Amino acid sequence: MKEDLYQYLANQGGNMTVREIAICFAAALVISFVIFISYRISHATTVYSAKFNVSLVMLTVVTTLIMSVIGNNVALSLGMVGALSIVRFRTAVKDPRDTAYIFWCIAAGVCCGIQDFTVAAIGSGTVFFVMLLLGNIKSNDRYLVIIRGKNNTSEAIHNAVKSYFNNSAVLRVENTDHSCSELIYEVSQSAIKRYEKKNGNLSIRARLMEVVGVESVNLVCQNDEITR
Repeated sequence: MKEDLYQYLANQGGNMTVREIAICFAAALVISFVIFISYRISHATTVYSAKFNVSLVMLTVVTTLIMSVIGNNVALSLGMVGALSIVRFRTAVKDPRDTAYIFWCIAAGVCCGIQDFTVAAIGSGTVFFVMLLLGNIKSNDRYLVIIRGKNNTSEAIHNAVKSYFNNSAVLRVENTDHSCSELIYEVSQSAIKRYEKKNGNLSIRARLMEVVGVESVNLVCQNDEITR
């Protein structure tokens, strides 16, 4: 009984011909090129990583290679899972969309490896269309407004910021010593744009510098992708 079970697990999958293997890798290359173009378009206005984009192509091809080796062989698939479980990836993902692209590559590679080209084509076309529509959506950047002034200017700064942003600015840090004060507010990009539109494109920095006792005003932009 044990020998019969072993023979079933070991010989369950059939061998692929050279032609079938070539077709699998050709399909993987075509779909990986589509993924490459999609990533390039969706990241055109953000931080684009050419190396990561190339790695997406390689990930699709490598996944196809693994699936071509495994096929329908249950014993080999279990051994492959055990071998790959020791791998640890610690690459930081700067953009949450990168995770979706990684799963897209893996799914496309699996479909090509098992020769299910219909699912690979329709699925990749659907994901490409969704990424084309939603890939360029940007998060609402947050700005840190850093205001430094004399020690007795805290109240005046509070009143000015409150009147300019109608309570949409959140005080995050307030440092005070004997000679100066530093206040840091968090303001959304949309709130700053509304203020500038309402005041004839007058920058918030110029307006805050008009407050008596303010010595400097700095704006630091923060978002989910990078701090600049």
